Amino acid sequence: MAFANRTVIVERLADAPAARIPVRATDGSACLDLCASEAVELVAGRVELVRTGLRVRCPPGTFLEVRPRSGLSAKGVLMVNAPGTIDQDYSGEVKVPLTYLFPGSYRVEAGDRIAQLRLVDDLPLHFEEGTVAPQASRSGGFGSTGR
Repeated sequence: MAFANRTVIVERLADAPAARIPVRATDGSACLDLCASEAVELVAGRVELVRTGLRVRCPPGTFLEVRPRSGLSAKGVLMVNAPGTIDQDYSGEVKVPLTYLFPGSYRVEAGDRIAQLRLVDDLPLHFEEGTVAPQASRSGGFGSTGR
């Protein structure tokens, strides 16, 4: 099913003057960059909800996926609970949970790219109770391929 409306409504919050509307870095980028709206010091072992200063409204039949940035992970900054989901009916500020892996701290400045956004079609999904096919050879759980 194709969705005609692919426009996400974005609101900058009044108390976040540094908030930036998400943009694609290049024409070939799969996602849009999401930026911090204020400076935050990430301390090893602690999770900070980094503000974006934005609220969003997805078009019907979609949701936004918040994904980590590979460039930050190479520096020891990880997005917790990745990927994150912004449901169509969520109306609060978008915040990104970040943590720092190394000893010491890492400073995120207002305007820094902290995550990526991707609009995803929320296709209808239904479960039907029944019998699953005979047990397959890959039924051992996590890492069941043995590789």
